[in-house]
Amino acid sequence: MPKALHPYEVIVRPLITEKATILAGEHKYAFEVVRRANKNQIREAVQKGFNVHVTKVNTLNVRGKNRRLGRRYSRTRDWKKAIVTLAEGDTIQIFEGI
Repeated sequence: MPKALHPYEVIVRPLITEKATILAGEHKYAFEVVRRANKNQIREAVQKGFNVHVTKVNTLNVRGKNRRLGRRYSRTRDWKKAIVTLAEGDTIQIFEGI
């Protein structure tokens, strides 16, 4: 049986991209999360970490890209993205300063 994740271990980093900034206007925020985290764990982590109310969580697995450095080929790691929708009126401050 896998070890349970603590809420503060679930979120790896917030995603600050052009698309994520546009989504922030619709009360949606994007995070990179641990690959084995499920939607309930992500919801709990965002609610406890940022003191907001989460209404919806969408997740997707992002496949790593093939990269080339000289003659050598490698692949970036696979990761999981979570797009979290907050209740009306809630915001996360780290995204608002951008």
